[in-house]
Amino acid sequence: MRRVAVVGAGMTAFGEHFALGLKDLLPMAFAECAASVDKGLKKSDLQAAWFGAMGTADGFPAGILADTLGLPDLPVTRVENSCATGNDAIRNALFGVASGAFDVALVMGADKLRDTTSRDMLWEWEAMARDMAWDYPLGVVSPAGFALHVRRYLHESHATPEHLAMVAVKNHRHGANNPKARLRFEITMKQAMEAPIVVTPFRLYDCAPQSDGAAALVLAAEDVVDRFTNRPVWIRGVGLGLDSVMHQHKADMTTMPATVRAAKQAFEMASLVPGDVHVAEVHDFFTGIELISYEDLGFAERFGGHKLVEAEVTTIGGGLPVNPSGGLKAKGHPPGATGVAQCVELFAQLRGEAVNQVDGARIGLAHNIGGPTAVAAVTILEGDGNGAG
Repeated sequence: MRRVAVVGAGMTAFGEHFALGLKDLLPMAFAECAASVDKGLKKSDLQAAWFGAMGTADGFPAGILADTLGLPDLPVTRVENSCATGNDAIRNALFGVASGAFDVALVMGADKLRDTTSRDMLWEWEAMARDMAWDYPLGVVSPAGFALHVRRYLHESHATPEHLAMVAVKNHRHGANNPKARLRFEITMKQAMEAPIVVTPFRLYDCAPQSDGAAALVLAAEDVVDRFTNRPVWIRGVGLGLDSVMHQHKADMTTMPATVRAAKQAFEMASLVPGDVHVAEVHDFFTGIELISYEDLGFAERFGGHKLVEAEVTTIGGGLPVNPSGGLKAKGHPPGATGVAQCVELFAQLRGEAVNQVDGARIGLAHNIGGPTAVAAVTILEGDGNGAG
């Protein structure tokens, strides 16, 4: 397999784009991505595309991408894998380029959730995905499903609701500086702890806002990277892990085996270990999931995730900054776009161009989990060591 690098990256702001559809958002993200390619990108350079999208009210997703970007001859493959969709699209594009089938590929992720058509469609999709399981019609939707895990985790570990609030405060602080984030404001511990309950143990600021948005990457094989940039960001490892979608089949609710499996695959492919990572974008659809993921990704020992937030290890300036973009919590969460947008952030971090720059960042990790908890994807990227502010 050939080595593959990210040579361009861009995204829209995430938010409530009521006046815009996917046909508007996709060209916006692609334009910023193309402009980031140091030596320029022509549409004719692209040989294939992978498009991550949960669903759309605008029509056939692959056709929308080809049509709106003016690329009718481009083969487009649509990827859908719950909240792991974006990183799975990257994974599939990587294999297409690494295999030699293509030299240059486009990866895009997008979703439009903030309208009633998409809301109803998402409900129907999740119901089908669960094969109309008994728990979904009774209200075990995504917040409740994740809450089952985190409530048990708080019971068995030394973590407390205060640690969930610390994650929220941290990610809001990071997101306040990010012009692409939806929630660009800081919050206090008092605000986080006194916010209304959504589903125990999650309060309002423990939950990420579902949003609209799009993100894009251009991947190039090592043979042609020099045509596009002298500062490539290499894809070192990818992984995809699965687990049971049914909670009653889970032997341990305090860990997410899908993440453990995806991380193991990615680190083995990259010939790296968790201690090699300098910056990470971790799935924080709910704050407690970030805590559990510290452990499942290998950043902390079992039931030790809360120690990282207490010591501010995962804050900008700490030993392993997590979610310098603001994460899903502050940036927003259009599921198909989220994993791609995480790698847009890491592309900037590993080139020393990020808003919340992590000094000396060379290895970055992106992680998503969905289902809830039935699937996870991990992507590991490497820059040239110039990620200094």
